[in-house]
Amino acid sequence: MPSLFTETGVVFGRYLRQTLRSRISVIFGLMQPLLFLVFFGPLLRDVPLGGEGDSWQTLVPGLLIQLGLFSAAFAGIGVIIEKQLGIIERMRVTPVSRSALLFGRVLRDVVQLLVQSLLLVLLGIAFGLRAPVAGVLIAFLLVGLMGASLASLSYAFAMRVRTAQEFAPVVNSINLPAMLLSGILLPMALAPGWLDTISRFVPFRYVVEAIRAVFVGDYGDAAVLQGTLAVAVLAAVSLTAGVRLFGRADA
Repeated sequence: MPSLFTETGVVFGRYLRQTLRSRISVIFGLMQPLLFLVFFGPLLRDVPLGGEGDSWQTLVPGLLIQLGLFSAAFAGIGVIIEKQLGIIERMRVTPVSRSALLFGRVLRDVVQLLVQSLLLVLLGIAFGLRAPVAGVLIAFLLVGLMGASLASLSYAFAMRVRTAQEFAPVVNSINLPAMLLSGILLPMALAPGWLDTISRFVPFRYVVEAIRAVFVGDYGDAAVLQGTLAVAVLAAVSLTAGVRLFGRADA
């Protein structure tokens, strides 16, 4: 176990340095949520959204989930490039465990996602967001777990396909309905009954609702427990599946 932590740290350090050399990717990863925050948020200011908190306490939690969906879920693109360059093949013949090769990458993605989330929250505060510090920290924990889950599955899937042209359409076809049905822009309580029922099968909905609850300081709300359980189960299943698929897949 100590060697796994050490190897994971080495892989994490390699990819973190790579990310720091390309800071523009962190900035552009924020573009879509920031555009929603700047151009869509003010439209909701005087709209009754049917829940606790103001429009910013409703919108920003959703944008945090959107950020995870569109950054962590596409993390596997890097693996496809490394496969084409022969980097993955060289790494997999080293003594480093394949679990560490996955966990190091996932840890880098979680750190990047949390930095982007912090920037998003700070900009939200500039626009008028008010949320307790404890609530924001709980939100970051939930977002981090969700990011680890999506990144793990993304890397595993990337090992099963050969090109980005195969990878991107599949991820997009999953991400778009997941985004719409999770209620990231507007609470699903506003949706018609049939749509609300379908959305209950999307785990991200519960994470969004949990973050909205903690952003208004309602830590005892049932939504917090449901969101925590949803993301914990998703992380356990995704990381386990990711390790198996990443280890078995042929580079």
